[in-house]
Amino acid sequence: MTDTTATPDTTGKGGGRRRLVISQEQIVLIVTALLAIGFALTLSGFATIGNLLALTRSVAILGILGIAMSVVVIGRGLDLSLVATMAVSSAFALQLMQHGWGWPGAAAAGMGVAIAIGLINGFIIAFVEVPALFTTLATGFLIFGLGRTFLLDGVITYLPPQAETFAWIGQGQLLGIPAPVIVLAIVALFVQVLLSRMTVGRFVYAHGDNVDAARLTGIAVRPLTMLEYAICAAIGCLAGLVMAASTASINMQIVNSTLIFDVILVVVLGGVSLVGGRGGVLSVLAGTALIGTLLNGMTIMDLDNNIQNIVKGAVLLAAIIVDNRLHPQDEETARQGD
Repeated sequence: MTDTTATPDTTGKGGGRRRLVISQEQIVLIVTALLAIGFALTLSGFATIGNLLALTRSVAILGILGIAMSVVVIGRGLDLSLVATMAVSSAFALQLMQHGWGWPGAAAAGMGVAIAIGLINGFIIAFVEVPALFTTLATGFLIFGLGRTFLLDGVITYLPPQAETFAWIGQGQLLGIPAPVIVLAIVALFVQVLLSRMTVGRFVYAHGDNVDAARLTGIAVRPLTMLEYAICAAIGCLAGLVMAASTASINMQIVNSTLIFDVILVVVLGGVSLVGGRGGVLSVLAGTALIGTLLNGMTIMDLDNNIQNIVKGAVLLAAIIVDNRLHPQDEETARQGD
């Protein structure tokens, strides 16, 4: 949000000066607009209706995952198992549909698997006090292995032909707006209300800002941590269901892709601080718009995957450095795993 503040006159000439402070989200949106204009003028096919529809669909899924990740990052956490949770839970739901389950029941079962994974992550982090980085890195591999071995029949799980209603959330449109964008809007509104209007949201910010102070004010920090990871996993499962409906399948190899780093990139780039307690849904949406546009442009240019990874890595490193300069840690905020 733009903040126009009056600053005292330090020039000795009398009068006051008004300084226009532009937020990180607005800077990112300006860069996104400039990048989109540049791509539209230089890349054949970027500004076509078909490409823009594909861009909005892919950006929607990335945005949903980014919003999921932001809940735990604001609470000074991190979930590297998010993509594995998304893939296993949504593939499990599709497999149940293949075995005759209706899509509401199958989606609910997949969501239950995701929430259980989130609660386990939160329990280990909050009660066993293993840092989030190591916990979710390990559970990501564990989830992938257990899902492939005990829950799923193969690497790729396909959406059954009789699930046309379910497929709408990935392939349909409402008033010309792709259904995945509508789902993104609903998720964004829900999380925005949760974080800014509800008591639990204020607790999440307090938890991320200062764990000790949050505990001293009476906040149940450990159960709150479990709730944060459960919400993250549930929204991640929803992103997986939208992805499955869009492509009529889920490929478990997505766990081995760079998607999790794309998610972290949009979260940090938009202004959600890794030290916790800062940022929000608008931050994620700004980062999603920029990274989605950048990835789409690089795909049209047919850049080698290694070059794309170099660009994304450089942008992520720059975003982390800027975040570290804007929000330096002190002795109180540096404590992890409580």
